[in-house]
Amino acid sequence: MPLPEQQLQTSQEEPLPPGHAAPREPADSGDIKGITKREIIDIEERAQPRTPVIYEVVRRTGEEELARPAVSLWWSGVAAGLSISFSLLAQAVLQTHLPEKSWTPLVVAAGYPAGFLLVILSRQQLFTENTITAVLPLFKSFTALNLGRVIRLWSVVFAANMLGAFVAALFFAFTPALSAELRDGALEISRQMLMNSSSEMFFRAIPSGFLIAAMVWLVPNADTARFHMISLLTYLIAVGGFTHIVAGSVEAFLLVLRGELGTGPLVGRFIMPVLAGNIIGGTVLFALISYAQVMREI
Repeated sequence: MPLPEQQLQTSQEEPLPPGHAAPREPADSGDIKGITKREIIDIEERAQPRTPVIYEVVRRTGEEELARPAVSLWWSGVAAGLSISFSLLAQAVLQTHLPEKSWTPLVVAAGYPAGFLLVILSRQQLFTENTITAVLPLFKSFTALNLGRVIRLWSVVFAANMLGAFVAALFFAFTPALSAELRDGALEISRQMLMNSSSEMFFRAIPSGFLIAAMVWLVPNADTARFHMISLLTYLIAVGGFTHIVAGSVEAFLLVLRGELGTGPLVGRFIMPVLAGNIIGGTVLFALISYAQVMREI
């Protein structure tokens, strides 16, 4: 009968599965008895990546985006502005077909993730995602060149998002694509957002920016749960009454085109405070804290 040590040696000599390289020996493998090479592979595959690994994935994504041609960023940003309009459309569909009950807003908010799922899973350029991806390379190497690259990316993507959102609002307002009931539902939802004052817009934009940045941080580790993770975090934005500069612009532009909101209030009461709040939530809070927790490890 073989000794236990012989059994361990025999089990470790089993052939590795196809496509797997020989794993590195864990630091504490000497304290764990009976672990085979296959089991070591399982441990490494199931272990969550360390925080510096997630940081590096997001930072490299930012480097790639900063290096893209402006024309690519532009059209990707326009596509994102168009796609995000389906958040308003999905909410309008639910608003139109649901009775007026105390729980109705909770269900209507479930339509809000639709546009974000289209944008993020299609890898389109959304301004609020870049409040973390673009600035991590800047935090690592704060130079005039990198600062200029971030300003270039933000400017192009923000302008493209606004154009896409405006075109979507034009389509909703003046074409027969939406029924009268759906258009009324979209207007009702838009009016609810514009009931906030400029200070409320600003402070409600901070959690929104934070949640979008958190979503970007979680995506590399989400794997098959991306759909559910994006849906949950963006649902929180809607159900919490938080404000998002791109999704909210579709609603604001729709009200402008219908004559219910002037261009002055559009800029002063919505665009400026919400843009500032999203940047603070995504960059000053989440991105800076995320960098601080790994800056001694990278």
